[in-house]
Amino acid sequence: MEQRIEIERLEQAVNIFGSFDENIRLIETEFQVAVANREGELRITGEPEDAYLASKAINALLTLSSRGENIGEQTVRYVIGLVRSGREEKVEELTEDVICITAKGRPVKAKTIGQKHYVESIEKNTVTIGVGPAGTGKTYLAVAAAVAAFRDKQINRIILTRPAVEAGERLGFLPGDLQSKVDPYLRPLYDALFDMLGAETYQKYLERGNIEVAPLAYMRGRTLDDSFIILDEAQNTSREQMKMFLTRMGFNSKVVITGDVTQIDLPADKTSGLKEAVRVLKNVEGIGIRQLTDQDVVRHVMVQRIIKAYDDYYGQKKKR
Repeated sequence: MEQRIEIERLEQAVNIFGSFDENIRLIETEFQVAVANREGELRITGEPEDAYLASKAINALLTLSSRGENIGEQTVRYVIGLVRSGREEKVEELTEDVICITAKGRPVKAKTIGQKHYVESIEKNTVTIGVGPAGTGKTYLAVAAAVAAFRDKQINRIILTRPAVEAGERLGFLPGDLQSKVDPYLRPLYDALFDMLGAETYQKYLERGNIEVAPLAYMRGRTLDDSFIILDEAQNTSREQMKMFLTRMGFNSKVVITGDVTQIDLPADKTSGLKEAVRVLKNVEGIGIRQLTDQDVVRHVMVQRIIKAYDDYYGQKKKR
């Protein structure tokens, strides 16, 4: 069985194939087909069902390519997953909205359907809780949305916070003043902000008080108006800390809470504030809860495989 797809421009074929044909090889391997570029068209040969699915994947990639997306292994794997689940038409949604432009001029967009729903929830709701494994872009996309709101003058302050949970008593043994002691715990938040704003602009806003990066303990007793507040690593908050944080919100503020319930560092006898918040707040108006999965991982493909292996292992353990 042979399927044929017309290629209008040579650069489209180059983008689809990859620098060393690695993208098309991946499609050939996954669908057990052969793909050849002949006289301005792609010819896909294999079993009828396989060739049909492969052509769907290539057409979806062509859609992304025609809208300026750079096609890499991660994108190809994600599109293959969409095709296998019969959702390949969803690929068009991924090219629509740019959340923010980084300091280097790169557009930040949702790379998966799960990420797109997460970003939509941030736009629509006053509070969004994003729960999912490492590498799903929870923190990065939240920071992008915060910077976009700040540039648009919707808010006048960005506040990033996370619990320094592993620190506990040991914080006192670290060298330096309090800020340098907690900085290692806040590093991922700094990195995302540097990427969006550039180091100089970040420093300028920090000095003016438009940006604040602080441990969760610093939030107690405050009311935060006109702010975009991000609580990262929320799985490591206690139920008391979570309630304290949620009640800090003032007028014209937006809150995003992110965390991974599989990476709780609290003592065994302590309930995670994030787990409890998901249960307690699921039907509250103005609060959106978004679950991201291993399908939304946008890091190296191995991260996705590792997360899935752990999920399968613990799933089997629960059954036993």
